[in-house]
Amino acid sequence: MITRTRSRRAPDRGSPLEGIVTAALEDMKAVNVKVMDVRGLTDIADVMVVASGNSDRHVRSIADRVIEKAKENGVRPLGVEGAREGEWVLVDLHDIVVHVMLPRVREFYSLERMWESESPAAVAYATPVGGIAVPKAPARKRAPRRKPS
Repeated sequence: MITRTRSRRAPDRGSPLEGIVTAALEDMKAVNVKVMDVRGLTDIADVMVVASGNSDRHVRSIADRVIEKAKENGVRPLGVEGAREGEWVLVDLHDIVVHVMLPRVREFYSLERMWESESPAAVAYATPVGGIAVPKAPARKRAPRRKPS
């Protein structure tokens, strides 16, 4: 007997919740929105969304709108972290994890670089507007092996 494994959904199309999240981010004027498919890299989520806000109040408002729109569509977040401080708010929507950050926090932690170095399939859904663009990580070169003497 042969057992086959297959992904939960086709990698080329997004879920309805992904569309709801990106629409909420666009509606709240989130900056530099990046949607990354992390299906083969981690079990915690299928999609990771990273976005920036212009101030701590803007970051909190963006996260609140994402939560509001998700609830309107029958999805309750598993958890929300960082909403009080407003520098980095994480919203866990089961298969989608949304990170909304201030630009300086985003640059410091560079989540995109961490996940993109593993996954060439990361896709940007929106272009940066007014925010800082996170540079793509340079390709890592390995040191040449030394032959034992």
